[in-house]
Amino acid sequence: MTPGDTSTTTLEGVVVVALVEYQARHKAWGWLRLAQGQSALQQVPGLRFAKVMGSGHRGGFSIRPSSTHQGLITMFEDAASAQAFVQGPLIAAYRERARQFWTGLMCVDSARGAWDGRVWGNTPAQALGSLTDTLDPSNQIPLAVITRASIRPAKALAFWRYAPASQTDLQNAPGCTMAMGLGEAPLLRQCTFSLWRNTPSMLAYAHGGAHQAALEAAYRHDFFAESLFVRMRLLEQQGHWQTPGQPSPAASA
Repeated sequence: MTPGDTSTTTLEGVVVVALVEYQARHKAWGWLRLAQGQSALQQVPGLRFAKVMGSGHRGGFSIRPSSTHQGLITMFEDAASAQAFVQGPLIAAYRERARQFWTGLMCVDSARGAWDGRVWGNTPAQALGSLTDTLDPSNQIPLAVITRASIRPAKALAFWRYAPASQTDLQNAPGCTMAMGLGEAPLLRQCTFSLWRNTPSMLAYAHGGAHQAALEAAYRHDFFAESLFVRMRLLEQQGHWQTPGQPSPAASA
């Protein structure tokens, strides 16, 4: 299946997220990656889903775009394909041009909603291969979350009024070690990727403060034409990422 094939409505597999902040001299290379979008990934073995996304200023949630921050959200049929991608030439090219760069492999534990009409299913055990061993319940496995939405054009300004407070709360949330705002198109197709030490800290943020107020407003005023919430477990990570407002990188390798 190619990333643009919508004949199957349910996607299952191993998720790879890559976050990049380019060195200033490589901004043009980064813009070309964004312009090419998923077409540059058509021939990647095992790829089931791909999004090449821009970001807000400094990797945040601003309507002001960043000239240096981008993200990749992809799904592969199995862990072997996902690991080959992370170790392959495309990711190496990103890494060589980056001021900071992070990749993570994740399995989906739960999801609701859809992205481009496609529902995400839980990662099948057989897709994990040897990574199944990392899912020992006794281990403290970091939790990753993707939230994304297609915003109705008439609701865009109302939606963005809630963004600054939600960003501040997320960056300062206890237990959140990484967060980045991503987007497919100006204002209307937004996504957030965040990494948490545990489930209680994520739930405390999700059900309180500015985020809860924004969520209630979104449902009350029908902000979204489509939305997706995905909860995942982090299996592997490489590199480092420093979220604006936080004092140190979230991971190192």
